Amino acid sequence: MKGFALFTAVTAAIVAGAGTVLALVYTGAAERHAIWVSAWVALGVQLFAFAIVRLTLRSNVVAGWGLGALLRMAALGVYAFVAVGALGLVSGAALISLATFFFLTTLVEPLLLNV
Repeated sequence: MKGFALFTAVTAAIVAGAGTVLALVYTGAAERHAIWVSAWVALGVQLFAFAIVRLTLRSNVVAGWGLGALLRMAALGVYAFVAVGALGLVSGAALISLATFFFLTTLVEPLLLNV
């Protein structure tokens, strides 16, 4: 449980930091809204993916990582083709920010697996 809480805190900090940097690049109100919606989506998907990896840690961690990667790709696809249009988000800012959040938070995942 301690590892999951630490991953949650680190992931939230990374997403907030990257979101702030992206908000400096995308200055429009609609673009910034898209960035923060993407931040919440990324946080939820990453926490779910990390929970899957933690559950498969002892039995088959590679399968857990693979499932997490598929989950992220599926989330990005559904977000791109369904959610962005349905929510009226600016597609460029929404998709670049979500992909950035996924990439950065996936980098710290292996460092926090055994905590």
